[in-house]
Amino acid sequence: MQTTRKGSCHCGAVRYETDIDLAAGTFRCNCSICRKSRSWLAVVAAPDLRVLDGRDALAEYRFGAHRITHCFCRHCGVKPFGRLGEPDGDDGMWAVNVATLDDTDDAELATVPIGYVNGRDDDFETAPAETRFL
Repeated sequence: MQTTRKGSCHCGAVRYETDIDLAAGTFRCNCSICRKSRSWLAVVAAPDLRVLDGRDALAEYRFGAHRITHCFCRHCGVKPFGRLGEPDGDDGMWAVNVATLDDTDDAELATVPIGYVNGRDDDFETAPAETRFL
């Protein structure tokens, strides 16, 4: 069931809310940036993520095929979300960093389903052979 959750970066400069269903599943990816930042992501439709404060504190990073706009706080470096699709349209999706949700507790997070994608090889339909490090 979709519920409205609040989230933020580490320093609190960026605050957002999202309508998200954690029980629908989350994922971890083995691409170079997800591996280095230990990302834990859930996808939401563009209208389901709203930046409440700190839009001016956000910086963006794109690499590789430039399909994802990785957004991070320019003060603390935490990535609360990334944009899948066109940067300014509302036809795309957001990948929310589950670890930046402020109103979830450890017990709830322990029940969230996690899938794995092989972003390293641009194969988002198949889990990588090794996932224990993700």
